Amino acid sequence: MLVKIERFDDAKHRNHVITLWKSVFGYPDRRNEPDLVISKKIEIDDQLYVAVVAEQVIGTIMTGYDGHRGWIYSLAVLPEYRKIGIGSQLLKHAEESLTEMGCMKINLQIMNENAAVKAFYKKNGYEVEERISMGKQINANVPSEK
Repeated sequence: MLVKIERFDDAKHRNHVITLWKSVFGYPDRRNEPDLVISKKIEIDDQLYVAVVAEQVIGTIMTGYDGHRGWIYSLAVLPEYRKIGIGSQLLKHAEESLTEMGCMKINLQIMNENAAVKAFYKKNGYEVEERISMGKQINANVPSEK
């Protein structure tokens, strides 16, 4: 199976990524609605990559870099393509891209109870760091229900 990792192309990939994220992540929160997230990511010209097999998007990964730390977001692979290295390929691609930008450290956040995801990242060289993740929702930027 030939897997290509390519930069996200809005016209070609948007609908596929929306479907993938809804099936993998669920996203009950409006601020995480896939169409909105994609639009915001494109707005800042940040990086979103897709794994493609025969023109079908089977995986995604987003990165961000603030000049100090890199971040990994939205690594997702369709269930039927898991456990064959696609997630690791996407992660390696993202790490290489961040490294080329000068990134010295990559961070990511996962839900503590997600043991499978934690094991995946540990297998790929990531370690749990003792930190407290804090957040604040900016309601003025969260769309209201349609």
